[in-house]
Amino acid sequence: VVMAATRSVMRAVRVFEFGGPEVLKLQSDVLVPVPKENQVLIKVHACGVNPVETYIRSGTYARTPALPYTPGSDVAGVIEDVGEHVTAFKKGDRVFTLETVSGGYAEYAVAAANRVFPLPDKLNFRQGAALGVPYFTAYRALLQKGCAKAGESVLVHGASGGVGLAACQIARACGLNVLGTAGTEEGMNVILRNGAHQAFNHRDPNYTERIKEYTGPRGVDIIIEMLSNVNLDADLQLLSCAGRVMVVGCRGRIEINPRDTMRKESSIIGVSLFLATEEERHECATAVLDGIEAGWLKPVVGLEYPLEKVAKAHEDIICSSGAQGKMVLLL
Repeated sequence: VVMAATRSVMRAVRVFEFGGPEVLKLQSDVLVPVPKENQVLIKVHACGVNPVETYIRSGTYARTPALPYTPGSDVAGVIEDVGEHVTAFKKGDRVFTLETVSGGYAEYAVAAANRVFPLPDKLNFRQGAALGVPYFTAYRALLQKGCAKAGESVLVHGASGGVGLAACQIARACGLNVLGTAGTEEGMNVILRNGAHQAFNHRDPNYTERIKEYTGPRGVDIIIEMLSNVNLDADLQLLSCAGRVMVVGCRGRIEINPRDTMRKESSIIGVSLFLATEEERHECATAVLDGIEAGWLKPVVGLEYPLEKVAKAHEDIICSSGAQGKMVLLL
């Protein structure tokens, strides 16, 4: 099997230079990778598209891969082959990943076995591609780093995207009072259907005043922030005493007054899934699989693109007027 795999080729997106969406090149003669020890080869059915992949592609991200490379980490598909010492999976198993070794925007992807998890039968591959980064990030932000407790309130900024909807579902299941923002009427409806008690339109110039009216003098305990370079200063005004802003996403710099943190002893906490320990990833996976089993965790799939339209997907995830679920590539 391995010999055949080394000779066969596949379609995959390759990046030979950092730059705009146009540097994403779909090639049809890329060698199918071979799994090494403790790795698996997955036949990809769907792959999630994350904003961070656009930052990496542009060359502006803190960690850049060696060129050329294939982007993509959130893969859902079927195990095609396993490397030595892999006992948890066998050929034919339905799985989803948190990250890949060879890149997910491809017909086949290699991943470390400990970054691969069983995909429950009640979810399809599109939904499977919406699990890894969004739900693990949301769980890490809310519970591992944000120490959210039942009865607290959480404001999810940009709640209609992949991470945002994951945060709404998890927060609601954990007994929090969930507020969310979105940029469109449809986005607000999606949030309300997925765990938010209250939705606000962040295109309304007075939306922060409306949030203050809703929370009263107490303020909000946790803010899950996807665009901290725009919102962080305003976030600090919305927090309760000992409130915390979880910085999940950022596209640049912002000026804040540190005195705002002293006034309420509030915290600004960065969140990076890449820094999670093995134990923390295992905890995320357990919580996610339990949520699927219990029925409250249901990934919402948004726009879908064939691999040929990958450049358009990268454009849309940054420039679209408002997300409604997780963006996926279909293979």
